[in-house]
Amino acid sequence: MSRKNRAEKRKISPDPIFNSKLVTKSINNIMYDGKKGLAEGIFYEALNKVEEETGETGLEVFKEALNNTMPVLEIRSRRVGGANYQVPVEVSNDRRLTLGLRWIINSARGRGERKMVDRLAGEVVDAYNEEGGAVRKKEEVHRMAEANKAFAHYKW
Repeated sequence: MSRKNRAEKRKISPDPIFNSKLVTKSINNIMYDGKKGLAEGIFYEALNKVEEETGETGLEVFKEALNNTMPVLEIRSRRVGGANYQVPVEVSNDRRLTLGLRWIINSARGRGERKMVDRLAGEVVDAYNEEGGAVRKKEEVHRMAEANKAFAHYKW
C-alpha cells in the first residue's frame, strides 16, 4: 500500500488527570472490549501503588520503566533468492513506544498476582529497576539482532 492511500494516524486526546497522550495510549492498550473506565481505573490505581512502593512520582517511574523496555533494534524477515534472512533494523520512535507499552502490559498480564492493578504496578517497578518480563523481552530482541548482524547488508 502506498503512502498516499494510507490514512493519517488517529488523533489521541490526552487523559484528564495527567494531561498526557502517553497515559491515554497505555490505557487504550490495557482496555478489553471497550471497557475504558475499567482500564483507566486499573492504570491510575497501579500508578498510585508504584508511588507508594518507590516514593517517586508514579508517572515519572512509568516513563523511565517504558524507556528501559523500548527496543533500539528489531529483527525483520527478508526473502532474498529463496532464502529467508533475519535482518536487524532500527526501530522508529512510534514503533519503539508501541512495542515498549505492549511488552510491559503483556508481561503484567502474565504475572502471578491476583489483580491486574498489582500485576501492572509490579511490572512497572520491575521495568524501572531494569528487570522483569518486558526488559527480558527487549534484551532477547537485541540479542537476536546482534546475532544476525551479518545480514545487516540486506536492509531495505
